[in-house]
Amino acid sequence: MGEENKVTVHGMWLSPYVKRVELALKVKGIPFEYVEEDLSNKSPLLLKYNPVHKKVPVLVHNEKPVNESLVILEYIDETWKNGPRLLPEDPYERSKVRFWAAYIQHVMECMLKIFKAEDQEKACEEFYQKLGVLEDGMKNMFPEGSPVKSRNIGLLDILIVVAFGACKAQEEVFGVKFLDPNNTPLITSWLNSLLELPVVKESVPPHDKVVSFLRFFKESSSNAQA
Repeated sequence: MGEENKVTVHGMWLSPYVKRVELALKVKGIPFEYVEEDLSNKSPLLLKYNPVHKKVPVLVHNEKPVNESLVILEYIDETWKNGPRLLPEDPYERSKVRFWAAYIQHVMECMLKIFKAEDQEKACEEFYQKLGVLEDGMKNMFPEGSPVKSRNIGLLDILIVVAFGACKAQEEVFGVKFLDPNNTPLITSWLNSLLELPVVKESVPPHDKVVSFLRFFKESSSNAQA
């Protein structure tokens, strides 16, 4: 990688926000260096590049840091225009993708709350309600079903596979069924199609490693509440 176009990603291997950035770069065919951060002992570079939130991911392009995963994805798409576009060219279509991208982030945040919720049943109800809205919205946007086979991977594909790609590991540890093909047939089939793509397979963390981490997280949370 030439120093004049150097790309570095500071991340944490399981972070869905980091995985968004990694997958976008791979879809675009952009070489990058990955720096794993210990979030319990953040590096001076991470604190330098993201002094406000002090979080991952951070994309550093020619020594210029870009923060926040959705902002980074748009930066990638606008900077490297030769590869597949993550967002549509048409302004109205692009606005719809941005709207649903923000909503998918909201759904994922509701899902992550389940892992820490004292009232898990209530947290699940909120998640399922918002997931149903997402399913209906995607059916309206893609009336012919899963859009994977009809075009290149775009922003919504990246967000869907990152939000739900580890569902089986999460279900195994927390005993919650996040996706039910009877209730969310489009999202489920869409996710399954994405998980078969080579670029996605190489980006998804190993199932057993995710399960081990989530079990450790669950035990640590239980001990903290005891």
